[in-house]
Amino acid sequence: MITIPKGTKDVLPSEAYKWHFVEGTARRIAALYNLKEIRTPVFEHTELFARGVGDTTDIVNKEMYTFLDKGDRSMTLKPEGTAGVVRSFIENGMAGGVLPAKMYYITPVFRYERPQAGRLREHHQFGVEIFGGKGAETDAEVILLARDYIAALGVEGVELHLNSIGCKHCRPKFNEALKEYLRPHLPEMCATCNARFDKNPLRILDCKEEKCSAINAGAPKTLDFLCDECRQHFEKLTSILDACGVKYVLDPKLVRGLDYYSKTVFEFVSTKIGAQGTVLGGGRYDTLIENLGGPSVPAVGFGSGIERMLLVLENTGKSVPEEPALGAYVAGLDEAGRAAAFALAEQLRGMGVSAEFDHADRSVKAQFKYAGKIDAKYVVVIGSNELESGAYTVKNMADSSSEQVKAEEIAEYLRSRLQ
Repeated sequence: MITIPKGTKDVLPSEAYKWHFVEGTARRIAALYNLKEIRTPVFEHTELFARGVGDTTDIVNKEMYTFLDKGDRSMTLKPEGTAGVVRSFIENGMAGGVLPAKMYYITPVFRYERPQAGRLREHHQFGVEIFGGKGAETDAEVILLARDYIAALGVEGVELHLNSIGCKHCRPKFNEALKEYLRPHLPEMCATCNARFDKNPLRILDCKEEKCSAINAGAPKTLDFLCDECRQHFEKLTSILDACGVKYVLDPKLVRGLDYYSKTVFEFVSTKIGAQGTVLGGGRYDTLIENLGGPSVPAVGFGSGIERMLLVLENTGKSVPEEPALGAYVAGLDEAGRAAAFALAEQLRGMGVSAEFDHADRSVKAQFKYAGKIDAKYVVVIGSNELESGAYTVKNMADSSSEQVKAEEIAEYLRSRLQ
């Protein structure tokens, strides 16, 4: 038997309604903030992610699914959503259109890593990108959108963690102070942190190794090294969040795992899914579009794993609203009855009523049993007696009551009760 690849998961028909709930909520909240959907390819040229995500990141160094196509071009399954959206923004000349450009996506992403709770090799993201808004109000709007999305799902016990990691003008000073602090501790730190020391010392603060985390607790804080512009931006952001009643935790170790971030970074963190507690994270990336060959356009956004949200909902005992049950099951008792049942099912669907028909040539008893299993609200019985009398038997499955309804009135009878 061929089995599913490690780190992937089937979404079965019995579970799909949960995904519809999360995805539908994402689309509804995005629409409230005037975001439009964008869809980008599931694979891109590898260079896009190496330049955009950063060649010092774990994603680029360890986790990408990269392959050569038949033309010997290096391609990569998208490991995150932002780089592809930025490529599309540049390639399609959106900078010359109406700004800000406000977009969202729901997409699969791929990372080769050890599967664990809330983290799969193929998972799915809801992401938001706003291009062309440089003020703190844009940061605040993205955070508020994220808050509303989480609240609309019914997720509780989630904290907003907030930090600023500065810009290209003030971050070098912080990096030097951080390296000065860390240098004596390098022999005690993990190999990954030692490798990052010269290339990207800021990322050391993101290390989850216990010994490294303990050392990082005494490290300098990015907020103490911000230039005037970055400080004013962050102070305005926090004042907007305060005015909106949004609670947050200032987290000096929050740097995010991608190289393109600058200024604001944030995460919504849950305690309900084990070590991988971040259910949504993002920030500002004002230089990414320019670094990928486009004009200088500021940007801010976030990404949120759908599997993680579903895991939080499950671990907190939150029920997801199920989709509407089947309206009518039409049972044919003989050859003529089956022909009439098929025609009625098709008529009902044309009127917007969900309907099902027997595809397995079951007995009457078996058809009723099947109708119960698929949660049909009504069962219509059509046999030789019903065809002769011109009235069909309709059973309400909720209270087991039955009545006879004229054949020419049956479709409208069901529609009026099911819509």
